[in-house]
Amino acid sequence: MAVNAPSLAASGDKLRKIEALLGGSGILALRLTDVLDAHELLLCGLPASALDQLVGRLVVIGKSEFLEKTVGMSLRTWQQRKDNPSKPLSREQSGRLWKFAKILVRATDIFGSQAEAERWLTRPVVGLNQHRPIDLLGTPAGVELVVDHLDRLEHSVCA
Repeated sequence: MAVNAPSLAASGDKLRKIEALLGGSGILALRLTDVLDAHELLLCGLPASALDQLVGRLVVIGKSEFLEKTVGMSLRTWQQRKDNPSKPLSREQSGRLWKFAKILVRATDIFGSQAEAERWLTRPVVGLNQHRPIDLLGTPAGVELVVDHLDRLEHSVCA
């Protein structure tokens, strides 16, 4: 059991950071204790205000680019959704938003600040064949490429 303790603590820390990016327990209507809680929340759809919270916390990435590349939503649709804030995001949009928040937390830990993480997401990366990570986040295969690249960076493998 002791072997897993550090990884569980790290996992809990990352979960807290993701939760904070999405507005915390006040927006999510519960405090996430584990990834299973997140799963249940995503099945029901994240509140639209969680998306608003993350958009408001972006430092470098523009609203329109973020919404289109990562959530699959136009800026116009996002603005129209503000008229009905109680309507939750779809499962797909919720999952994509969660995945982006998770990647942003991971990149922030690696690069030292959210601003640097966002800059990395928006610049061509040699290890991704000169693709910008944000451009790859629209598909599960692209997300996998970005996560694998972050793994290599985190473990100091030549990337």
